[in-house]
Amino acid sequence: MKPSQPARERPNRCDVCGEITPGYDSVNYGSPELGYRLLCNHCLNAEVAREDGLEGFEDPRFEPVRLADCAGKVREFHFRTRLFGPGVALDAFELRDGYPAGYQFQIIGDPSDDLMVLLGRLIEKMRRALSTQHIVDREFGLGITDSGVVRGRIECDLCCDPRLPLLVVDGREIAWDDFGRMLMTYEGWQFKLEIRDQSEEL
Repeated sequence: MKPSQPARERPNRCDVCGEITPGYDSVNYGSPELGYRLLCNHCLNAEVAREDGLEGFEDPRFEPVRLADCAGKVREFHFRTRLFGPGVALDAFELRDGYPAGYQFQIIGDPSDDLMVLLGRLIEKMRRALSTQHIVDREFGLGITDSGVVRGRIECDLCCDPRLPLLVVDGREIAWDDFGRMLMTYEGWQFKLEIRDQSEEL
């Protein structure tokens, strides 16, 4: 069995423990042949650990952490652990209106790793990212900082055109057209585009 897509972004009741869980922290788990169950992330990890013989796997529930970005704005991050057989992913994300948004980070480790150590590595990664500013408010709109480097995350622009990306830079959502206008400041210049997995360092 394997998890399907995450459940819809609304509170759900886990079919195993009965806890009310937000949609971002639950999945429909199973198969077309045997059917699916709605599991909270904690019960999903227990199920995967049992199926993969990971008897020593512990799934602590980490409390949110508040970190300041380079502008001094304090941001609150929530955590989610996801076991996927050969590895374990630890995610950190902001919540807006009850949904993951803004800054999001991930680190991948081995299921036998100490998750507290993995959490420490993730927080250090978050601190490094939060210490750098890539875009600034200028007189005529957003602009790229003098470093000429932009790091961010590619999302889908569901509000306007799902065929176009929505970029999240410095925890802010930037429409594709707006980013294009920012780039026109550098008309005639060269650029280098690198695309990395969310768990990799940028």
